[in-house]
Amino acid sequence: MVGWLEVLPLVWMGLVVAAGVALLTGAIYLTALRLGRGTRAAALASVSPGMLPPLGILFALIVGFMAAGVWDAADRAKDAVGAEASALRSVVLLSDHLPVADRARMRELIRDHIEHAVDDEWPAMADRRASLSTISSPLADALDLALRFAPRSEGESVAQRETVESVQEALDARRQRIIVSLSGIADVAWASLIALAALTLLAMAFVHSANRATAAVAMTIFATAVTVVVVMLLAQDRPFTGRLAVEPDVLEQVVPRGA
Repeated sequence: MVGWLEVLPLVWMGLVVAAGVALLTGAIYLTALRLGRGTRAAALASVSPGMLPPLGILFALIVGFMAAGVWDAADRAKDAVGAEASALRSVVLLSDHLPVADRARMRELIRDHIEHAVDDEWPAMADRRASLSTISSPLADALDLALRFAPRSEGESVAQRETVESVQEALDARRQRIIVSLSGIADVAWASLIALAALTLLAMAFVHSANRATAAVAMTIFATAVTVVVVMLLAQDRPFTGRLAVEPDVLEQVVPRGA
């Protein structure tokens, strides 16, 4: 529902959200003024201010739950990328114990995997197009190479075992980052947040219907808070999308291009 917003620069994202919230606030304010005319004025003015604290608490709870999910996904994305980089680095170091030809081939496969991840998988994860059905061919070949290697000493046997485990860890970390890339705030959660914000603004307009200036000030303050919250959630909703996205820089450091 809000995918196009999440790829905007933060400044433009903030402006678009602020404009949308301002339109919503203005519409609610004008509606409340129209409803508050004539015989309905006294009824609206009698709406209890005690409604506002529960609405505010509900709004804060929804924001808290949404933010917790967003930050958890961001942490899991960073952990997955870090674990993948660490496992790949272990494979590179362990390749020193392989024969020269196998060592060169192993490092080439690791480099190919990293380049594929950076050039192809990262854009796909940003668009939420990445799929577990696609297997990393370089990593699969690296695992096959490690399993086919015939150790000639105890040290090479240990290196083979550790290499196989490290490649498997890299494959698992890759699966985790793809899974996390598909996470995000559900449309129903966004709809609930917007609906509750609108309901709170409407309650403010009714409570302060006897004083238009007070109503405008209160609604503007709350609308500003809603804007900040929505921009914060949008900027971090998808771990691999937008200006605050998790970058593949730690992967690129494992085997630099051209190395």
